[in-house]
Amino acid sequence: MTDAKPLDSDDDDAMTDTPSPPSPEEIGLFAFQVWNYKQGEMVSLLIHLGDRLGLYRAMRDAGPLTAAQLAERTGLHERWLLEWLRGQGAAGLLTWHDDDHFELTDAAAAVLADEHSSLFFAAGAFGTPAAPDFVDDLADAFRTGLGLPYDRQGPAGAHRTERMLGPWTRIALVPRILPALDGVEAKLDAGGVVADVGCGAGLAVIALAERFPRSHIHGYDISRHAIERAQQLVADAKVANVTLHLAGADTLPTEATFDLVLTLDCLHDMTKPTETVAAIRRSIRPDGTWLVKDIRCAPRAKDNLANPMAAMMYGFSIASCMSSALSEPGGAGLGTLGLHPELLEQLCAEAGFSQFRIHDFDEPANLYYEVRI
Repeated sequence: MTDAKPLDSDDDDAMTDTPSPPSPEEIGLFAFQVWNYKQGEMVSLLIHLGDRLGLYRAMRDAGPLTAAQLAERTGLHERWLLEWLRGQGAAGLLTWHDDDHFELTDAAAAVLADEHSSLFFAAGAFGTPAAPDFVDDLADAFRTGLGLPYDRQGPAGAHRTERMLGPWTRIALVPRILPALDGVEAKLDAGGVVADVGCGAGLAVIALAERFPRSHIHGYDISRHAIERAQQLVADAKVANVTLHLAGADTLPTEATFDLVLTLDCLHDMTKPTETVAAIRRSIRPDGTWLVKDIRCAPRAKDNLANPMAAMMYGFSIASCMSSALSEPGGAGLGTLGLHPELLEQLCAEAGFSQFRIHDFDEPANLYYEVRI
């Protein structure tokens, strides 16, 4: 007969070591976190209305205003404006002074009102809420694995992208980014050929056409809505050195044609990025340059948590980027945070590019790549 070992306190703990239920405080904090996201949804709607109705622009440089004064400036109903003003004040987007006076500060104006000269302009990103049938289709994508093509978002998708990227295109592309690329400006001043693959509404196409009148700029996009918007904007800008193509990278010339190729915030959206890189390699001249602008991200997904906007980026991915990149069977599905520098360099090397240079312009969201043969 063996001696029985007495149970000590540690054994007791091991036998009864079950998770304790969360405290009311823990549940309350988590509930606050969840409801805070709902608050963000509602504030997003108010930002969209403020942008759509011109309220931020009406308040710019105006000092503290009452609802009645804002109504006089905009012709809108005072009571609705008062509720909107209070909501914006509660969100901290407007300064709420005594006696229901509200002020759009200079810093707030740079983000919410100044679309043409502020790189920080963000109000254009707040579009109308997604239609129920669009959300239904997204939910179905989880069952089928097949995403929604970009045009499924309708004309609003192209317009929202235009307004999100417009300030950067007007302010940074020509004066800041292109001068950092070796020899590109001189070639285009002399008269070169450029392709913007995934040109969207054509803002970069127009900026390049205006700056380099001797060059010819081609814009390619598979979105009908984007190309229709680009055609309108090109006509409004009265630039004659532009050709727009409702087509993807697979239609690029097979012979060396372009002095400069751009893919701006779009390569990660493509169903077949490897084939796009190969098509660009075939179409670029031996001394040409490929400029890639894409989202700053890390090879290890969890490292993207260093970005305080990572949750928003993954939301964009489900709603647009990854969805578009999975809209054909066998799509790559990289997603918003899926094209990190190491992967892009690998794709470029496999396609026959030998020079790969990263440019970091201290933009929180983006990195730039100068790629050459």
